[in-house]
Amino acid sequence: MGNENGVGAASAAMPDVNGRAEMREEMQESIKPPVEERYREELEALKNTDTGRRPANWQMSPKAVRTFILGSAKPVIYQGKEYRVEKKYFGNDALVERCIVTLAGNRGLMLVGEPGTAKTMLSEMLSAAISGVSTNTIQGTAGTTEDMIKYSWNYALLLAKGPNREALVPAPLYVGMEKGILTRFEEITRTPAEIQDSLISVLSDKVLNVPELGDEGFLFARPGFNVIGTANTRDKGVNEMSSALKRRFNFETVMPVREVSMEKQIILNEAGKLAKESKLETELDEDVADLLASTYHELREGVSSYGHRIDKPAAVMSTAEAVSVYYQTLLTGYYYGDGRMDVDCLVQNLVGAVSKENKEDLEKVKGYFQTVIKDKSSKEGGLWKQYYEARKWLK
Repeated sequence: MGNENGVGAASAAMPDVNGRAEMREEMQESIKPPVEERYREELEALKNTDTGRRPANWQMSPKAVRTFILGSAKPVIYQGKEYRVEKKYFGNDALVERCIVTLAGNRGLMLVGEPGTAKTMLSEMLSAAISGVSTNTIQGTAGTTEDMIKYSWNYALLLAKGPNREALVPAPLYVGMEKGILTRFEEITRTPAEIQDSLISVLSDKVLNVPELGDEGFLFARPGFNVIGTANTRDKGVNEMSSALKRRFNFETVMPVREVSMEKQIILNEAGKLAKESKLETELDEDVADLLASTYHELREGVSSYGHRIDKPAAVMSTAEAVSVYYQTLLTGYYYGDGRMDVDCLVQNLVGAVSKENKEDLEKVKGYFQTVIKDKSSKEGGLWKQYYEARKWLK
């Protein structure tokens, strides 16, 4: 499906009808199907009932893209069947609208924010809705090189026939320009500065030069091409983007979830998807999700719902981490227990998540239990009391 350069399905030759059906079946059986496959029927319904204005080479209009990501109260009727489009991104609706408009223009889109704030998920959904493919991706690391972004060579063909298009192996940026689709660049600030700057001329002039091909080595981007980058604010200063590159992007800051009820819903939604993909026949515990959402929200904000001041851990107290803790607890109950989520196990998983970067954070969580959870235990009882009693695992 892909190669070491991060080129996904977008760069592969299109198989025949039977081949596409087999590929689709394989993706459905994968651990994490791409967004365009997970929501294939919904996307087809939106695309075929879309009457809005579409930018060149887009699969659907900006209005339909917004509907796909933010959901709709009214079902979509397609071929006599109702499709309920549920909200997939829980955050700032206006931010999503600005992202869509940016991608319809000539500037790239850069999503920045704390780790675990759904930047990647948002970029995947935008790519799937706009281009029909979310796998044309560059994963930024300290080892990312320019040929992993632009193109490399099949050296056997290069030696046999010399430099020609047949010997060229397109990387995600080349694929995006050639096909007129979006290229996703994950964690761009993990990439060396000189590699980042290889994007400047492409984003400015929308042309990629392959010197080895001589006069035929100019690739002009087709309409629909653009770049979505993501960057974690915690990586600030690792490989700071140059001001020249920053000017080629519109920046949007993705903030952490501010409402406990919304964070609880995200935990349930994401854990439910993971359970479904793993074929787990189990029910989600809403009370545990509420407890965990409250814990992460209060530790992240530094204040409890009762007004206690809390020492905030240095660890990333993101919603994505909360989902991971919840799902790990769900798995433990499914495979080792009676299917129910155990609070002792929840606290053990919480310890692992909080203390993996800084052991001093564990002391802050202990203080949180000795004040906030103790208070909630005495006032609310029930699950909060069990949660407080499980503090023995904070060691």
